Amino acid sequence: MQGYILRRLIQMVFVLLLFSVVVFTVLRLVPGDPVAAQLGLEASAEAYDQLRAEMGLDQPIYVQYARWLQDVSRGDFGTSWRSHQSALSLIQRRFPATIWLTVSAIAIGLIISVPLGILSGVRPHSLVAHLATFFSLVGIAMPSFWLGLMLLLTLGVTLRWLPPSGYISPLVDPVMGVKFLLMPAVTLGIALAAPLTRFIRSGMLDVMNADYVRTARAKGLTDRLVILRHALKNAMLSVVTIFGVLLGSLLGGSIITESVFNWPGIGTLLLQAIQQRDYGIVQGVVLFISLIFMTVNLLVDITYAYLDPRIRFQ
Repeated sequence: MQGYILRRLIQMVFVLLLFSVVVFTVLRLVPGDPVAAQLGLEASAEAYDQLRAEMGLDQPIYVQYARWLQDVSRGDFGTSWRSHQSALSLIQRRFPATIWLTVSAIAIGLIISVPLGILSGVRPHSLVAHLATFFSLVGIAMPSFWLGLMLLLTLGVTLRWLPPSGYISPLVDPVMGVKFLLMPAVTLGIALAAPLTRFIRSGMLDVMNADYVRTARAKGLTDRLVILRHALKNAMLSVVTIFGVLLGSLLGGSIITESVFNWPGIGTLLLQAIQQRDYGIVQGVVLFISLIFMTVNLLVDITYAYLDPRIRFQ
């Protein structure tokens, strides 16, 4: 296991390098000039050339990348060309809001999907199973931004039960913090719960027909013990495997959801940086998100090995 973790860490370094090259190159190829975005179209040629030199954009792209990579190796993820603040400081300022949103969405997704998936898998022809299937199909097909807009218009604008946008840390004001958090967290939670319900249901259907489950029932164990001791752990193997992939879609969905609800997280920071052609922030945020995504996937693989001791990573 230690050898596997070491190999994965080495792979993460190479993947991050490759991904950083792609992001760095694509940003230089997309339409739009960051210098013109700051100075405007009426700026003089001297001012344009001076700012371009200050940004380092007058250098060849491989020189720009080498300098940026050297800064990253020292823990400097870049600097905003507009506010002149470091990307790491901006990420640290926005990261708590994204953590609150992501953790709450995962909690809501698990609260919905785990009991719904288990019940529909244990009783595949019941009303709960049909409702779970309907929920999964609708939730997967429904864009998260559309659900967010509907919640915002209904609960925030029409009924005024919840504040339509903004953010207050639950540590500062628990009541208002939860009110601001509820709609974006439900939006992402449902987007996560829909595929999870489907995978949990499918996993339970497979294991409930397995020989060891029938043997446990033949020994006189109650359905509750059969499900909790024998079926659930094995059914969760496929769910753990897919969770890393779902996290990627959750991170992608959080970028749109944060913009819908004006949530001051990393996703909003990334969108603002893209609109302003602030390459330093875009590169730093994308690299940070990629690092989180790959770290979580590594933890998912380790958890998979823990749940199934038969697995040996070679």
